[in-house]
Amino acid sequence: MTVGSRPLVPSRLAPDGLTHHGHGARSASSTVGAYLALTKPRIIELLLITTVPPMVLAEQGWPSTWLVLITVIGGTLAAGGANAINMVVDRDIDRLMPRTQSRPLVTGAIGPGPALAFAVALEILAFAVLWFGANLLSAVLALSAAAFYVGVYTLWLKRTSRQNIVIGGAAGAVPVLVGWAAVNDSIAWTPIVLFVTMFLWTPPHFWALAIRYRDEYRTAGVPMLPTVVPLAHAARHMAAYTVALVASTLLLVPVASLTWIYTAFAIVLGVVFLGFTLALVRRPTATMSMRVFTFSITYVTLLFGAIVVDVLLEHGVS
Repeated sequence: MTVGSRPLVPSRLAPDGLTHHGHGARSASSTVGAYLALTKPRIIELLLITTVPPMVLAEQGWPSTWLVLITVIGGTLAAGGANAINMVVDRDIDRLMPRTQSRPLVTGAIGPGPALAFAVALEILAFAVLWFGANLLSAVLALSAAAFYVGVYTLWLKRTSRQNIVIGGAAGAVPVLVGWAAVNDSIAWTPIVLFVTMFLWTPPHFWALAIRYRDEYRTAGVPMLPTVVPLAHAARHMAAYTVALVASTLLLVPVASLTWIYTAFAIVLGVVFLGFTLALVRRPTATMSMRVFTFSITYVTLLFGAIVVDVLLEHGVS
């Protein structure tokens, strides 16, 4: 997913050679906006949706609000730093794709050096916040996810393998482990099942977007599955992953001792999601793929929201 910001440009001097106060204020605002854009805020929002519900599951009620806040802040910093490094590495291909040409490293609003320093600072701060505010395990998991995203996905698989998002997407599933670990300082079967759920959700979610922008990925030389196989073939892969995804969401019921509330949501949402992907198999178009993409976000939001509702209604708010 991309940050839909307007192109940001470096500040310019006024005709008299001075930077006037009003322009300076706009320039400062633009610079702040550029650094914010480096973190890809919309992607972070999705990651945080999958962080808090595992905390509720781990606590079997609402955990300490302070701990939730610390975990959310730490996760935001870690994800933001990883996204910023991704932009530094991918600035060459970002120039080739219209949907990413407004990113700050392409427009020149920020240079690679400052962007990388900013990213590293975010990762260090994230580790410190999670370690001192939660525990060492959650901090290590968050930093490991960032390292995996940068090292395995961005630097290795993204430009070399059609399975790039399948394997690299594991990084986006780690926030469920971070949330659980922040509460229990351990890992159990419940967060592992949630990890598998997010791992299986990523291919149909991202490939739907890749179908829409397949020509751009092809121009940039990025072998996303829909750019290297017929669209119908890619859609069948998406449907297969969706079947496995729905199965994993139902497996969570006995593993996490969830009730009919979550079960009903998982079944209904799963049927609808599968219906969308099967419709894409029958009609593999960019328009249909964006419907799948849009619903995939609604799906994961409602599914994880159902976990919170189930636990709080069953056990109450502590």
